[in-house]
Amino acid sequence: MAKYSEKASEKVEKTMYEMKEGKLKSGSGKKVTSKKQAIAIGLSEARKEGAKVPKKKS
Repeated sequence: MAKYSEKASEKVEKTMYEMKEGKLKSGSGKKVTSKKQAIAIGLSEARKEGAKVPKKKS
């Protein structure tokens, strides 16, 4: 069974592409270079749009 919804997967895919192109920025405006950070940004954006994504680990 899939961990994330299809919509969330698409969002993460889009953010990974932006990171590789050098266009993805973090909240502070700096360029994102980490794959983990790009995935986290994608999942966060998917959560805001209401996609099925597990809660953040605290």
